[in-house]
Amino acid sequence: MPAISTAPDFSASRARVAHALDALCDRRLPAIGAPVGDAMRYSITGEGKRLRAVLVMLTYEACGGSGDVSPLAAAVEVVHAYSLVHDDLPCMDDDDLRRGRPTVHKAFGVPVATAAGMAMVPLAAQAAWEATRSLGLDADTSSEIVRVLMRSSGAGGMIGGQLLDLEGEGQNLSYDQLERVHRCKTGALIEASVEIGARAARANDADLEALKRYGRCIGLAFQIADDVLDVTATSDELGKTAGKDLAFQKSTYPALLGIDGAIARAEALVQEGCAALADAGVLTPSLMATARYIVARRS
Repeated sequence: MPAISTAPDFSASRARVAHALDALCDRRLPAIGAPVGDAMRYSITGEGKRLRAVLVMLTYEACGGSGDVSPLAAAVEVVHAYSLVHDDLPCMDDDDLRRGRPTVHKAFGVPVATAAGMAMVPLAAQAAWEATRSLGLDADTSSEIVRVLMRSSGAGGMIGGQLLDLEGEGQNLSYDQLERVHRCKTGALIEASVEIGARAARANDADLEALKRYGRCIGLAFQIADDVLDVTATSDELGKTAGKDLAFQKSTYPALLGIDGAIARAEALVQEGCAALADAGVLTPSLMATARYIVARRS
């Protein structure tokens, strides 16, 4: 499966998500007020790939969904934004740059950034519930979607993976240990994005399982690509500080497998994920292009 060198054109989907995020901020953040509300808006509406939100939309469409799923995709993006705020804090990865501008704690201070990140979690849960109900989903399906979103960001997903990542600094993790870290830290929310789109479109069980496998594969491939970029791309290309993994003595896929080996592993995961969708008959050109882009991107 050859890689593509440029991003698929998802500008229309990203524009819809940006509109939904702006509307959510306008509706909910005034009640929170400054400075926490301002910090939340700064993070939520900042420029980004919106990959997780786009995956919600592409999966929803692949499964036959016909409503406006952008508010639900926006709820997933809020969770991702929260993770970046806390990931950048001095007690975590201690980064000054994110998406080409100062991180939230650099712009607003550590206490405000910490509070803003915490406030994004219930905001995302509420937004996801409201979005699913607006799509006409029943209460059980809506509840399951919110559970998937919260589970992927909790102790068994993103937060747990971040803790494992911090504990692994300065240690030589095995491949299995490293994969466990990143299936939680990075992969869980990407897999959840695919599952949420499928559930919102009322996908059948067979299609749902194939899509979850695709999400697991591309979620891990995304992290492997990130590890490679950390040692091959510049800070200007990344929009964040390059070389952080080495500085923090993290175990990485390039360190374990070499750069070529890491790239080969990411490409194999993309092939596995797309094959699962093809076997189920739900592989669309957009889902294939997104998977390929994940390992070919430069940021």
